[in-house]
Amino acid sequence: MTSELPQTERQDSTESSSAEAVSPRISGRFKTPIGCALAGICIAGAVPPWGFWPLAFIGFAILDQLLIGTTSKQRFRRGWLTTAWWLFPAMLWMFDLTAPGYVVASMIYGCYFGLACVLTPPAATARRLVLPGAFAVAELVRWYWPFGGVPLANIALGQVDSPLAPAARLAGPLLIIVLVVAIGQLLSSLVMWNRDGSPRQAAYVAGITLAVVLGAGLHPRAADIRDVDVALVQGGGPTRTRASADQEPVVLARHIEATAAAELDVDLILWPENVVNPGRYLPMDVAEERVARVAIDNDATLLPGWFHGLDGTANTVNYHTAITPEGVTVDRYDKVRIVPFGEYVPFRNIVEKVYDGLPGRDVLPGTGSPTLDTPLGIVGVSISWEAYFERRSRDAVANGAQLLTNPTNGSSFWLTQVHTQQVASNQLRAIENDRWLLMVGPTGLSAVITPDGEVQQRTDIGERNVLTDTVTMRTGRTLSSQVGPWPVLLYGLAGLLVGLRSAIAARSPQQDDDAEPTKD
Repeated sequence: MTSELPQTERQDSTESSSAEAVSPRISGRFKTPIGCALAGICIAGAVPPWGFWPLAFIGFAILDQLLIGTTSKQRFRRGWLTTAWWLFPAMLWMFDLTAPGYVVASMIYGCYFGLACVLTPPAATARRLVLPGAFAVAELVRWYWPFGGVPLANIALGQVDSPLAPAARLAGPLLIIVLVVAIGQLLSSLVMWNRDGSPRQAAYVAGITLAVVLGAGLHPRAADIRDVDVALVQGGGPTRTRASADQEPVVLARHIEATAAAELDVDLILWPENVVNPGRYLPMDVAEERVARVAIDNDATLLPGWFHGLDGTANTVNYHTAITPEGVTVDRYDKVRIVPFGEYVPFRNIVEKVYDGLPGRDVLPGTGSPTLDTPLGIVGVSISWEAYFERRSRDAVANGAQLLTNPTNGSSFWLTQVHTQQVASNQLRAIENDRWLLMVGPTGLSAVITPDGEVQQRTDIGERNVLTDTVTMRTGRTLSSQVGPWPVLLYGLAGLLVGLRSAIAARSPQQDDDAEPTKD
């Protein structure tokens, strides 16, 4: 004997079952995008100007869990989406410089990290061996390609105030990136202890991290040579501006006035990037005479930044000079790494047809050593953008630099992302090379940074200020300054080869990659 439900009850039961069936699908559909968003936002939140460094570990813990038991297509999508949520907010400054470049760059860089996730096997042991190195390789590629790279908002910048920062003395920022990802995976393994965790693997990661931090603390330090009294002159003025010919004498006048008003008694005066702009409103001979007079009046070595067009060409030059207390120019360094879409325009003929507001002329890059030979000793120079490229300061130290400087000009940039990330980058350069580092900009930020990466003094944006301090010229090279990124790069490439081999071995003629176990 059977009993049938009334029509209305059968309908309600059917709708209830249907709702229960749909609910998991909706939950599964949004679970992955929400997880990617949380992971990316956490990684971005660790980067200046926010700079809450523990968030990076949480971000990579989430990403690690998102990669468990996935296909290659899923790993690419999840890696790309996580990177989008990281880079689109952390590189928002670029939108004001070039909106198309901002969108295209963020999307392309997302592909780098998506590919890193593809080549990371989903199985626990292999994933934890490969993913840290894969992310380090992806970051390194992003720092150099295309168009010379955009190394801002990188993972290492978020760790300058963390216990991991001293590891930069051993193998630079790539080692910090490896440690950040590995610690994130360690947190993931603790959460997934019964499903995807391993006590032995967790112990290995914790032990290696502790060994690296202790090794960095025991690393031999550079030797002091002599103390030098320095002044960093920030002339002040409006921000978010563009170059204008009628401002040529104004910017120079601000820095001459600020220097004179400070009544300095120092050995070295550092001026920012391109504050001396000879041109229509400021003849070259007048500019040279005014700058030399500053060095003579203060009886100090002066390092000023110059920017002007080259006669008879479509190029400009961006360089720093060393002027003795007698007013004699004794050395010059021309900026080598120039800013894409800011100081030069790739594929100019094409880009100009679709976007206005580009620089009218390209900066001619230099080719020399990033040093200035001064009466006080050899000073390393990374002009503006170059501070993000560890090789520039490493080359300076290899050529005898006893003090590092970063004259810059952030007055054109929107928000504070570039300024704060540049301070963080200089903190890493100071740690990597065990040198004092002086950063100065016409409208900020300017900072005095110790060899331990501590910001000893810092100005605010837009103000007129002169920072004075006593720093030490130093000699000696760290392991990082000698070997560069090669140890970490080789580890990362080896891991990627293992991942590639694993991916090839896992595929079979019958496998259909579209038959995914879950839907993103």
